[in-house]
Amino acid sequence: MKGFIPDSLLFDMDGTLWDAVQTYAEAWNIFFQRYELGLNTSKNELDGLMGLEEARFLEHMLPRFSPKQRSLYYEEVVQIQYELIDKIGGHIYEGVVEGLSQLSEKYALFIVSNCPKYTIQHFMKFASVDDYISDSISHGQNYRPKHENIDLLVKNHVLTRPVYVGDTDGDRIQSEKAKVPFVFMEYGFGNCSEYYLKFTSFEKFNQFYMDL
Repeated sequence: MKGFIPDSLLFDMDGTLWDAVQTYAEAWNIFFQRYELGLNTSKNELDGLMGLEEARFLEHMLPRFSPKQRSLYYEEVVQIQYELIDKIGGHIYEGVVEGLSQLSEKYALFIVSNCPKYTIQHFMKFASVDDYISDSISHGQNYRPKHENIDLLVKNHVLTRPVYVGDTDGDRIQSEKAKVPFVFMEYGFGNCSEYYLKFTSFEKFNQFYMDL
């Protein structure tokens, strides 16, 4: 793919643009305490679950409950998460806000995540990057796998040379299914041995794509 210049950059969110896992863990623990479930979680535990689709994630978090009960409980957890994100947010990786601002002048930018329905919107509001993102889609909106959501954005916006930017091997697999080159951000939550390109920081990623 030598000489390949994309027309669009599609980003994963958690582990790629920011780390809000401590906030997510706090929301879960508030929920556990509210219902006296005798459970707790930590950032370390949730780090290993980032990127999973909702059903698999809830199997781990609420194993003794039925799928229907898990979904009902999760609705409440997610509302707590939204409130906490608005108050305390998460750790936005160095160079992300400035980088998205610069990149948006050259590329169409999108976010595709396996997060709940409105988490992307809460992230964009907290980070003040709404103006730089052309569109977004989350698993919580339609419960489709990530490769289908990547394909939806590609088709809806008539993208001809997209790349997907993520931080896990799961992202790589979904990119391959969508037939989109995968760019690996190795500072995130996962590991990956196959990729089109990889970067150790968002700042280096930004510099590379601004220089193309």
